[in-house]
Amino acid sequence: MTRNSSKNSAAPMPPQMPQMPAAEVARALAALGHTSRLGIFRLLVRAGRTGLNVGDIIAHLQIPASTLAHHLNALASTGLVIQERRGREIINRADFAAMEGIISFLTAECCVGVQSPRKSQRRAA
Repeated sequence: MTRNSSKNSAAPMPPQMPQMPAAEVARALAALGHTSRLGIFRLLVRAGRTGLNVGDIIAHLQIPASTLAHHLNALASTGLVIQERRGREIINRADFAAMEGIISFLTAECCVGVQSPRKSQRRAA
């Protein structure tokens, strides 16, 4: 049995999302550059779309409430975390669209190849 290597047999590519601006991606990655914020974000990713309230995050990560508030504010200001008030509590969720936008930005040109700058300079001469 032979493999069909024609382009028609490839799986269809998912639709392209509009690419996030580089400055926005850089701010989000800078926010994730702190170990506590990275831990909070990963916990919220594990929690899924239902999210977690502040008390649950504190219980999981053993972070003081004031420190957690500071880190959640930093994550929310970059668009990585969505905060929603439900009665007396605030539910925190990872913004999966923002996370996918960052991943898309980082992988947009994955493996397309890079021409050596020296080769293009020789051709111009």
